[in-house]
Amino acid sequence: MKMQLAEIASALNSDLSKGEDTVITSVVFDSRKATDNSLFVPLAGQRDGHEFVANAISHGAKATLWKKGHPNKPESIPVIEVDDPLTALQDLAQYYLNKVNPTVVGITGSNGKTTTKDMIAAVLSKRFNVHKTQANFNNEIGVPVTILEMKPSTEILVLEMGMDRPGQLHHLSSLVKPDVCVITMIGEAHIEFFGTRDKIADAKMEITDFLKADGKFIYNGDEPLLAERAKKIKQSKSTFGFEEDDTVYATEWKSYMHHASFKINNSDEKFTIPMIGKHNVSNAMAAISVGRHFHESDEEIAQALSKFTPTANRMQWKKGDVGEAIMDDVYNSNPTAAKAVLTSFGQVKIKEGGRRIAVLGDMLELGDAAPQLHASLASALDPTIIDEVYLYGPEMKNLADALTTKYSKNNIHYYPQESMDRMIEDLKNDIKQDDIVMLKGSHGMHLEKVLDRLL
Repeated sequence: MKMQLAEIASALNSDLSKGEDTVITSVVFDSRKATDNSLFVPLAGQRDGHEFVANAISHGAKATLWKKGHPNKPESIPVIEVDDPLTALQDLAQYYLNKVNPTVVGITGSNGKTTTKDMIAAVLSKRFNVHKTQANFNNEIGVPVTILEMKPSTEILVLEMGMDRPGQLHHLSSLVKPDVCVITMIGEAHIEFFGTRDKIADAKMEITDFLKADGKFIYNGDEPLLAERAKKIKQSKSTFGFEEDDTVYATEWKSYMHHASFKINNSDEKFTIPMIGKHNVSNAMAAISVGRHFHESDEEIAQALSKFTPTANRMQWKKGDVGEAIMDDVYNSNPTAAKAVLTSFGQVKIKEGGRRIAVLGDMLELGDAAPQLHASLASALDPTIIDEVYLYGPEMKNLADALTTKYSKNNIHYYPQESMDRMIEDLKNDIKQDDIVMLKGSHGMHLEKVLDRLL
């Protein structure tokens, strides 16, 4: 973005203390990330963002938003007073979005949002100027920041949109008014806050609340909860999945160690993605559906998917300290995702004498259902396929107990949360060169520390 402060103040219907001609080229809410010509937004968090204005100034911020009536208003830089800095951030993003006027693709789902976003952006970037969500900036702060980071030349804006409570996607949908909505799937993520998958599906469908009248809704047709709710959507619709009544469905697919390949109905093209697993084939079919909506050829789509770069810590293979292959999937976890990754991991070929070793950390935000949902992972673990299981965290004790009827006690290794160092040492002593290892857990379990020590 590039706007004068006078325009920003006008967009926010606010007064400006001085510096009307000051040019702003970025908007930040983390004072450490302020650069020359930044506008700082003091948000309320564990600490009051107003406390960090001085630090933002020292890093180059040229102006700041300021909550009306808040004491100690700075005098060294221009100040735009607003009723609420977060609302002002969102209002400014909506103003800039309308000004640039790109086509908006919004993506949500219990799993696969980030990977699907990366795939869609890669597919559309072959012919369009595309801006996409970085990392997983997908909430009421991240979405407006993503919008404000796009260049004026942006033609398509690909937004990942997350939620952990009812009404959140309704609000984000009202902010961006998507031209295309994509829902990857419905799982148990955040079930602590919703209670049932039905309520999660209701909340995910909120992304369509402000879908433009001539817009497109693309969703996983193999999910009955979505199919049922999609009947109410009047806009154009298409589905993807593995059933023959889906608009786009896989006719065959195979998963290897570093990639998956598949074919779809009504196409001679063979698609290859640099990720493994049936769930990522599903994500790719969502991207194909979006690409076709924008009149990309299957050949162009296949070329883009074969070379796309996934966001870090999502099923990426790395080489461990003794030469073992490690599947890094430590960013997040929930029961649906964990079962899918375990299945994919179990299909990876290993060298003779090698073993598959799964390291699983607690899955958070599952509420009262956490014990049952952790124990349910036992259905995805087979001692003839995955040889050793390392379990970390208080809730994983439920899975350890559930596995006692399937695994020898010598092949189940359970560690309370305060015992990460012991687990790491045991892993380092256990892992051999020809083994393959997978790491998966919720971000709050910090399995990236285990990964760092194994590399």
